[in-house]
Amino acid sequence: MAYQTTNPYTNEVVKTYADATPEYIEESLAQAQALYQQWRNDPVATRIPVLRKLAQIFKDETDSLARVLTVDMGKLFVEAQGEVILCADIAEYYADHAEELLKPRAIETIAGEAQLENHPLGVLMAVEPWNFPYYQMMRIFAPNFAVGDPIVFKHAAITPASALAFEDAVRRAGAPAGALTNLFLSYDQVSQVVADKRVQGVALTGSERGGVAVAEVAGRYLKKNTMELGGTDAFIVAHDANMEDVKAIAPRARLYNAGQVCTSSKRFIVTENHYDEFLAALKAAFSAVKMGDPMDPSTTLAPMNSKKAKEHLQAQVDEALAGGATAYYVHEPIDSDGQFFMPTILTDITPDNPAYGKEMFGPVAQVYKVKDDAEAVALANDSDYGLGGIIFAGSAEYGAQLASQIETGMVFVNTFFSSLPELEFGGVKKSGFGRELGQTGISSFVNQELVVKRDRPNDNEFGGLVLPHKF
Repeated sequence: MAYQTTNPYTNEVVKTYADATPEYIEESLAQAQALYQQWRNDPVATRIPVLRKLAQIFKDETDSLARVLTVDMGKLFVEAQGEVILCADIAEYYADHAEELLKPRAIETIAGEAQLENHPLGVLMAVEPWNFPYYQMMRIFAPNFAVGDPIVFKHAAITPASALAFEDAVRRAGAPAGALTNLFLSYDQVSQVVADKRVQGVALTGSERGGVAVAEVAGRYLKKNTMELGGTDAFIVAHDANMEDVKAIAPRARLYNAGQVCTSSKRFIVTENHYDEFLAALKAAFSAVKMGDPMDPSTTLAPMNSKKAKEHLQAQVDEALAGGATAYYVHEPIDSDGQFFMPTILTDITPDNPAYGKEMFGPVAQVYKVKDDAEAVALANDSDYGLGGIIFAGSAEYGAQLASQIETGMVFVNTFFSSLPELEFGGVKKSGFGRELGQTGISSFVNQELVVKRDRPNDNEFGGLVLPHKF
């Protein structure tokens, strides 16, 4: 696996990086394990100042950190700035709330005075993707640093500079050696690290294929793991939706980050009374995008992350058309050698089409017409994935009723999808399992240790069990 930054706008190979040596991997795991042994008995409060300093670094160095993202994977500079600020918010959130979230929970029991204590689990392995290089790392780093779990991580091969920039920011924030270590690993080395007895948990965000491969190894060695995988998220336009709101949000829901978002809306499911109006509005928005230099503030659609990704998406579109789909709209080609994919709208996708239920990771919208809201919910649920979703309805209350019927991990009603530190993030079905962020996220990799104490043995004890009545 070649770790290499290739600017997707200029196609310039910026820098290539060598894979981690076996000696460095061993040194990193040993250092992380030693730190865990130290952290195991240290209070959460001792780590909070590092998170505050890290948040400040991301605030103070927003532009320079954002520029790394834009060069690494082509993200619009303004979107890269937003990602950096979100990372600062996540670090700050856990600095503010970790002690409260991790405090012991008292349990009423006849066994004695009982409490559930949250202790570090041990060294974690993180495997993270290229589309939000800092955010994905901060999602796993901030809460688990607060817990006291050291992390070794493998980032995407096309975003090595982002991986190093994040690691450097953590170091400069004052984190001790071993707290977070970037490893440029081959696929075989990933399996070896997951299997290592010092590694106690694995967190992966990525493709279904990658998730299956890593979860298989984690399962073989009985390692706790969380998986955030792909999605075919539905954007439902209910019969009574406010179409002005829909028109404002729908294009953003598909084109943000060039459509390369696990939770972006990929299937637009529209009731027949709004269908024609919706298509016309989406076409107008798609045709109005400006593709160009992602550092230019006037650019509204960035290139895709790589030539390989662009070619894969084109193959998916070609396959969909060969299967009977209609290309309702395809943006006119532009004069650029950058890895731009022309925004495309596909309609008439039937269940036997290869594109039906498949994730298209880029600026391609699938639009479906349904008779009513019940049919919209049924179509939304007819998917192997269940990560996120958006519903626009005449009222928040009615939209929430529809949302509760969707088989997915997250639904936003009458608003754009948001990722915030306090909101749990994750999905169901083939979109994965486990949650990151929020209260659940900080509990994903803790040893919830039960401690029961009393001054003398309970005379109701018999055979090692506490019985409700004297024998």
